[in-house]
Amino acid sequence: METKMINIGLKRTESVEVCDGNTAKSVGSGFLPVFATPAMAALMEKTAALAVQEHLAEGEGTVGISLNIRHLAATPVGMTVTCEAELIEIDRKRLVFSLKVSDGVDVIGDGTHERFIINNEKFLAKANGKRG
Repeated sequence: METKMINIGLKRTESVEVCDGNTAKSVGSGFLPVFATPAMAALMEKTAALAVQEHLAEGEGTVGISLNIRHLAATPVGMTVTCEAELIEIDRKRLVFSLKVSDGVDVIGDGTHERFIINNEKFLAKANGKRG
């Protein structure tokens, strides 16, 4: 089965509430109770992955291969952060996204993210092959 049409300009938005579990203090990336950079990176990757998933053929998925981000402002527990991912480049199976994260007051992060379209079964077989 072939990948359905994926076009430049495709967008997706996802949000998450800042809670104790996704703070820098909790995930070990710092010592303060503010939205953690690793949590922001995960939200960015999730948003990009979800943007294209419904456009892929049965048995296909995407994996992140590059993430270049800036964390620009702190967000305290209780606020909601929202990521917008926009597909800005397609090179065969390589997809490039522009990312912007905001908390309703500030743009708290931005960057680019590359994902690669893969066959899930083949990818997992290769990964599991490492176990011998």
